[in-house]
Amino acid sequence: MGRLVVAEFISIDGVSEAPGGEPGYRHTNWVGKRHEAKQIEHKFKEVLDHQALLVGRVTYESFAGAWPTYKGRFADRMNGMPKYVVSSTLKDPAWNNTTVLQGEPMAAVARLKQSLKGDILVGGSRTLANALRRHDLVDEYRLMVFPVILGSGAQFFDRTEDATNLRLVATQSFPNGAVELTYQVLRGEEI
Repeated sequence: MGRLVVAEFISIDGVSEAPGGEPGYRHTNWVGKRHEAKQIEHKFKEVLDHQALLVGRVTYESFAGAWPTYKGRFADRMNGMPKYVVSSTLKDPAWNNTTVLQGEPMAAVARLKQSLKGDILVGGSRTLANALRRHDLVDEYRLMVFPVILGSGAQFFDRTEDATNLRLVATQSFPNGAVELTYQVLRGEEI
């Protein structure tokens, strides 16, 4: 069974909106402005370590509009790896190796986890990541926190009455001041 790993870029104040230059947000590309070599190599290794990528439709459209135009090892991996999309509107994905999950979305993700032996990476996809959390499908969070307070924009985590208990299992810092915090989701007696 595969584990579901949510990897997200967030600001110190919890914003995850438009990190890579998506239009319509005042601070768009707030991560792109801070990229550095060690961080990019770390994210490349993260993609190599996962069997598949799982995204929502909005992130799919952003990725599919960009990655096929890039060159290099990172682009080759992103373009070649199996990709799964949770969407009720996307019917014929153009990005190679992409499958739109069928049926009730959370049940389809649970089946995907059962069918894969390797880990599944969820990148971006704030709405999807929160739905996965509400359905207890996330196994690990990798939050790359950037040294910026944006003051506005969509927060990564939705407000909810339910708590998700986590255990910090790793940290890594980068020359640009970003810190990745890796948390394992605790269930049942682990709490």
